[in-house]
Amino acid sequence: PFNAPAAHRLRTALGMGPEHVAYGMRTSYGLPYVTPDLVAAWERGVAAPGNAELVALAGVLWCSPAELIGAPQTLREFRLARGIPAEDVARVVGLELAVYLRMEERNEWRGNERQSAALAEMLGLALPDLVTVSGRRPKLAELLRNACSTRWQAYVRPVSKLLPLDRRLVEDVLESLHTEYQLQMAPTMSWGNGTVAVEAGAARNYLDQVVDHFWSTVQRHAP
Repeated sequence: PFNAPAAHRLRTALGMGPEHVAYGMRTSYGLPYVTPDLVAAWERGVAAPGNAELVALAGVLWCSPAELIGAPQTLREFRLARGIPAEDVARVVGLELAVYLRMEERNEWRGNERQSAALAEMLGLALPDLVTVSGRRPKLAELLRNACSTRWQAYVRPVSKLLPLDRRLVEDVLESLHTEYQLQMAPTMSWGNGTVAVEAGAARNYLDQVVDHFWSTVQRHAP
């Protein structure tokens, strides 16, 4: 996702107006349609630059494309954050460009283990990032929510099958998540109506963010 506040901050730090940015993008990067109004629209968040526009904007603002992108969530966003052409990624991981671009469009990385290792090294992907770009995050979230709210032991095998993590580590993490969630739920069972709503909301929020809790707990428990 485009980081509009960062674009505004970088421009003003350089003492440039939207007209200067637009002029630089037109003359130095061959984008004749870029106007000051379009630059202002990007900064207000009502529009977002495309791939070529993002690279050009970064060049004019003397920054990397990564500085103009929020936390990447898709395969394309991770690549753009590194400023690497799709052609280079496809070549390094050993895929035809058309095949790789289809994966970007669907945000579903389907490379084998060797290709995944090459992708992770080239784009600087940690395991949580690789899970996200391979489309496994929704499935992981479903398994973790069930592990928190029912018997966590029943989900050790499915989570271990989904992720390349040691089974013992998965057991420790799921048990910890289950305990934390149950602690969120406990006050709901024992206090008055006013507190019930508050604590039930906290428990729902915990489940909504359970994947993030999972990865932070993995870091704490990993040897």
